Amino acid sequence: MIVLYHHQNSVATVMDLESGTTIAVPDSGNIACSLLRLATDYPDRLLLWCDANYREELHLEKIPELFFYKKRMLSYGIGNFIPDAIGYVDESLFANPNRNVTFPTWQMHVTVGGIYAETLNALKDLKADRNFAFFLGSLAKQGMAIGLACCSEPLLFRKQLDPKIKTGPEASDQLLFRFVKHHYRGRWILMLLLNLFLYERKVTLLPFVLALFYKRRTLSGVALNNSTEQITDIKPFAFDVIIPTIGRKTFLYDVLRDLSAQTLKPKRVILIEQNPVADSSSELDYLTKESWPFEIIHRLIHQTGACNARNMALSFVQSEWVFLADDDIRFQSDFLEQASREIGKTGGKVFTLSCLQKDDIPKYTNRLQWENFGSGCSIVHRDALQGLKFDMRFENGFGEDTDFGMQLRNKGYDILYLPQPEILHLKAPVGGFRTRPVLEWQNDEVQPKPSPTVMLFRLLHYTEQQLLGYKTTLCIKFYTIQSDKNPIRYYKKFGKAWNRSTYWANVLKERS
Repeated sequence: MIVLYHHQNSVATVMDLESGTTIAVPDSGNIACSLLRLATDYPDRLLLWCDANYREELHLEKIPELFFYKKRMLSYGIGNFIPDAIGYVDESLFANPNRNVTFPTWQMHVTVGGIYAETLNALKDLKADRNFAFFLGSLAKQGMAIGLACCSEPLLFRKQLDPKIKTGPEASDQLLFRFVKHHYRGRWILMLLLNLFLYERKVTLLPFVLALFYKRRTLSGVALNNSTEQITDIKPFAFDVIIPTIGRKTFLYDVLRDLSAQTLKPKRVILIEQNPVADSSSELDYLTKESWPFEIIHRLIHQTGACNARNMALSFVQSEWVFLADDDIRFQSDFLEQASREIGKTGGKVFTLSCLQKDDIPKYTNRLQWENFGSGCSIVHRDALQGLKFDMRFENGFGEDTDFGMQLRNKGYDILYLPQPEILHLKAPVGGFRTRPVLEWQNDEVQPKPSPTVMLFRLLHYTEQQLLGYKTTLCIKFYTIQSDKNPIRYYKKFGKAWNRSTYWANVLKERS
């Protein structure tokens, strides 16, 4: 390991921990330039940076354990360099990390962090910004898009920092606009300008104009994708499969046949069959008429709802890994074996797999940190599931799977997207909400927009700026597709629908 200690945006000293010697750097006034030079000169080493004021807090003994995967970039500190105003243009959870646990984010921190030199060298065309905090955020924002796993990691220090005391700088309005211009589509600096005026009454014309002269930054991920990966030994790979089902007898049978044909078979398949008709019997006669190469746990319930069904299924889990599946998917016979190999390359514990319909073109070909969570196409380690449930406040609505993903992240588990192996989603025309649920707000004179469960997710997990930015974007989006083009009349109508959604979301929020 090589540690670059810095102070007041300049290099203080560079230590080679293997030899115990110091390393001279040519440009001590540019930390980013020095880090890139170290990566070139020492391509097989792990590079760390640390604020000289926190030298004694650096948990050097823990470092090798944390960097178990070469395509990782970790940092830790209190406060974000890119301020909360980024939420006006970025609704992503990556913009607002939970600093108390391991959490995926591009908001890298100058206080302490690290990255492998091999990985840094694989990221071509990096700009060595003189502002080190800006450089780290830019590197992570671009890197995450091509497979670099970036996280805030409190275990880099021997003890967690006081959350009330910021340990790094915060970007000015000028740097904020520049960051947005570098890393988002051009229209977003206009949205930032608009939202800052609408909600904070800030006039930021000068930063806006200056940002217009900067170009979009992108990195080539070819070399990063070709870098060496070491497969972790995770055997024995035992897993259970959980499937909630309703009215899809034939489709479910095909899923079970695909599971039977697997080269790596599950220990058990947990089926929660839902039928809202009281005293009805199971339609899944093939469960007992045919033999299956795994244990089947089958429960018939007369309550519909994916949250309740999945929670019941989770209570029967015994194996180390759990495949959360839908009842209308198909996959190849080596699907689970191939998935286990991909998992072994990362050391992670939560994965959402590619799940596309026929003729869909895959949008992502790299393994990525994933913003969503697919409750019907994910593999999760049992440790990550301990103590978690799908939130019943989302039942019969939208957002329960995304909320479950946030529960996993707030427990310290990153979610990775695997482009291979693929799942084919048939989008079966039967099943789902066979009996339309009666929603509390469906008879309101003013119908809520967005859906109250969608709003609930945002109230639970968004910053104030992210919520307001979403409001502006939604208002513009709805205006372009509705027939009444009178802007004043439309805005009043939208405001009433938004307020009604907020009301019902808060009603749901108060429920346990």
